[in-house]
Amino acid sequence: MIMNDLAAPGLTVDKGLQALLDTVAQDPTGPLAVGVAGPAGHGKTALLAELERIHHRAGIAVRTTAPEPDEPVDPDTVVLVDDAHLLDDARTEALLRLAAGRRHRLVVAHRPWPRSAAFSELVDALRRDGQAVLLTPFTREQTAAYLAATPELGRAADLVDFVHTQTAGVPRDVERLAHGLVGVETRTGTVDPPRSVILEFGPDLDVQPAAVRRLLLALAAGGALPVSMLGALLGRDPAGVDELIATTRAAGLLGADGRLAPIVRRAVATLSPSTERTAVWRRLTELQLARGGAVLPLVRSLLAVGALGDCPAATLAAAADEALADEPAFAAELFAAATAAGQPPNARQALAAALAGDLDDALRLADRLLATAAPPERSEAAVVAATALAHRGHVGRSVELFRWSGTASAAAFAIVGGLATGDPAARSESPAGDPAGEPPTLHASAARLMANGVRESVTGPPTAALSALVQAAALLEPDGRAALLPDSPAALAALTAVHCGELDIAERVLHRALGAGVGGPLMARRHRLLQAWILMVRGEIHAAGERLATVTLDGRPLESRDQLFAAAIRMGVGRRNSDLGALKRGWGQALEAVVRHPVDLFTLLPLGELAIAGARLGDLARLEPYLHQGRALLDRLDNPPLWSVPLHWSGLHAAILTGEPTTADEHVAALLAAAGHSRYAAVVAAAAESWVEVLRGVVDPTRVEAAARGLHDTGLCWDGARLAGQAAIRTADRRAMTTLLECARALQGRPSGGQSEQTPTTGASTARVAGPTQHGLSDREYEVAELVLAGLTYREIGDRLFISAKTVEHHVARMRNRLNCANRTELLALLRTLVADRASDTAGQPWPQRATR
Repeated sequence: MIMNDLAAPGLTVDKGLQALLDTVAQDPTGPLAVGVAGPAGHGKTALLAELERIHHRAGIAVRTTAPEPDEPVDPDTVVLVDDAHLLDDARTEALLRLAAGRRHRLVVAHRPWPRSAAFSELVDALRRDGQAVLLTPFTREQTAAYLAATPELGRAADLVDFVHTQTAGVPRDVERLAHGLVGVETRTGTVDPPRSVILEFGPDLDVQPAAVRRLLLALAAGGALPVSMLGALLGRDPAGVDELIATTRAAGLLGADGRLAPIVRRAVATLSPSTERTAVWRRLTELQLARGGAVLPLVRSLLAVGALGDCPAATLAAAADEALADEPAFAAELFAAATAAGQPPNARQALAAALAGDLDDALRLADRLLATAAPPERSEAAVVAATALAHRGHVGRSVELFRWSGTASAAAFAIVGGLATGDPAARSESPAGDPAGEPPTLHASAARLMANGVRESVTGPPTAALSALVQAAALLEPDGRAALLPDSPAALAALTAVHCGELDIAERVLHRALGAGVGGPLMARRHRLLQAWILMVRGEIHAAGERLATVTLDGRPLESRDQLFAAAIRMGVGRRNSDLGALKRGWGQALEAVVRHPVDLFTLLPLGELAIAGARLGDLARLEPYLHQGRALLDRLDNPPLWSVPLHWSGLHAAILTGEPTTADEHVAALLAAAGHSRYAAVVAAAAESWVEVLRGVVDPTRVEAAARGLHDTGLCWDGARLAGQAAIRTADRRAMTTLLECARALQGRPSGGQSEQTPTTGASTARVAGPTQHGLSDREYEVAELVLAGLTYREIGDRLFISAKTVEHHVARMRNRLNCANRTELLALLRTLVADRASDTAGQPWPQRATR
């Protein structure tokens, strides 16, 4: 499209209009009969001004008013008439005679409405004998061309988009907004137009009839409004509504699509008298509510101009219900506004607060309703309170409230909570509840499957438990945003999958739950934390830390259960990074998290991780009471292998770090006893047996590699690499050491060492390999390694250890040579594995042989 910026202010034309101007400029005395139609603000006046300029330059007289009925008009005079739609019939007929005579040059500009019979005849005559021009809004390219003609604005793409979107391309409004943005430093990416620009719309609105202003206010409220509803609002029949719409379009205030441009909408909402605006919007919400239509868009408009207090309580409550699934926090605000407007608090308000994650408000409202509300409302309030208490660790009280509420879903959640706290009776409870009291909705069916899945995890095979929980998670995906859950089936499915080594399934079910928004913001954190946990056990430490950081982006404090998982992930990441400083810094918060959330079945995983961290820090004794509670809980449930195996695995590593062979042997025996329960249990048992053998100096490279690869295949990638690495530094067999180091690198996803299978050719190298630390690192090298992993420079390490930077460099070179690492990246990866076990004085020493084998 060819565009040209003309001298007339605000005139930017396209190819067709430019051709007309060029024709007139080339032959000013040629035939000219043109009808120019367009709404107000589309450039009619600017176009006539340009035509007047062309003719004056050619020395041709120009008349800019319509002649009287009997007034003669010189044929040599060009007649340019603006706003011809306002002429009376007599003057319109006078113009019609000029057009019909074909002797006068005539350009008539007009709006498309109103149009009398005489005026329609004039327009038809000009179209028939001359040319009809229709002025339309700017395209984005024309808006860009207009802005480019103003040096202070330029052609910034985001500025063009902003102006074009705000104005919908109406030339008058583009000009206003462009001039208003000149000199505004933050114009690029501006969110709102300057107030000075909004005020320029005042005269345009003031001259409109009262009915048009009411129509504009109705449209400014947002949402699609049918003609019947507008008729009831405006007191017009359908034909009358159509006439008002046509008048409003002709005024340049309403687009051809029936929508207001954002800048016009803001002007209407801001500049209309408050009494008129409130009356129209209040009536509109009442009409919409009566017909069962959506009221949320209308309520948003009231909120935007601070008129929410004038909205009826029933409308606010209806809008809150509409917002509940997607915006629970906003729904809670609307429910609060409805309460302020006179509606009593209800369970839906407590539900909205809980879904938004505001458990303080949810508990306060629910507790009040439990004491004062009618029975149905009390039952719903009990479910809200029970859910909030479950998230805060008060599972026993939560179970009581779920049972008291009496619904089938609540009965199922009570079973889940009972099993979580180790109540043996919960294994035989029925989740059916009162069949006549609740229909078999998706929510109720999912709750029942959750109860069955958790029961199977305690009493049956892991496959049955995982299947039931994954099915429950799938049931909630279509409409689970407003489902209030003490724990989500996706989270329980992921936990179960982690406990049986099915990390891929865990990742997929969590991804789907987050995508569907199951459980709203309340459950989103839980799902992200479990994703971080999976990344951590896979050995993707950096990704785990990044995912953990997303959990608290909203600034809200974590509830006790989420705080416990977050603390365990932070400590787990620090341990896997061999970051002793991070472990020490996070230990206090981790202990606080353990104290805040009582031990239950679903928190044994983070408790086990914290036990290893506590052993690493030499402070395991402070966790022993909670570990004892966990073991007692499992005893009450007859030690279900799915839940006990990971705790024994963690206990084994804690015992290794604290140098307690007898305790380690007990954990190995328990793991071996559970080995037949599942593939995961068998893999972990084999790995545990290999661990204690390695620590006693018995390294069977084939067996160790098989055990390490088994761990890797079940998702315990970091543990597998660490087992292979620890075995490598404890064997005196050079070939076995090389094989196991290559295995450790492979399990970490690292490239092989290149020269790793070659025997060192120098005596010095051989001597270093066969040093006094059984192929491991010396005490000094361990110190250097820890500081290198902490990110210190050679000079900084030397300052700490009172040695030179050159000596530090020699230590690093020796470690790289001794461990057959091809580059620094490989060395750092392997050092993380080696340093991880350096927790106690016995970490590098062989353990005494077991009395019985």
